[in-house]
Amino acid sequence: MVTDGPEGDVTYHLQVGDGTASFGAGPADPEDVRMEQAWDTAVAVATGVMNAQEAFITGKILLFGDQHALMGAQPVFGALDSIFTSVREHTRYE
Repeated sequence: MVTDGPEGDVTYHLQVGDGTASFGAGPADPEDVRMEQAWDTAVAVATGVMNAQEAFITGKILLFGDQHALMGAQPVFGALDSIFTSVREHTRYE
């Protein structure tokens, strides 16, 4: 969830399982892990102004749920990195 953005609070989900990944608007069902951050943090991380690890450590990104599931999904995030890089390049943060 991203809070305090230009369009208010928004929720997106990424679901991984059975060799597939899907991304979309709204909460995941079921939800194993949830991250919450303010709009300014999301933009800073997406644009490289802030490191995501720094945002977690300083509490700017809050993590809820099964942290082991998140750690187990690291190979998936690595595989999806080029897709998210492309999305960031085409996103306007206004």
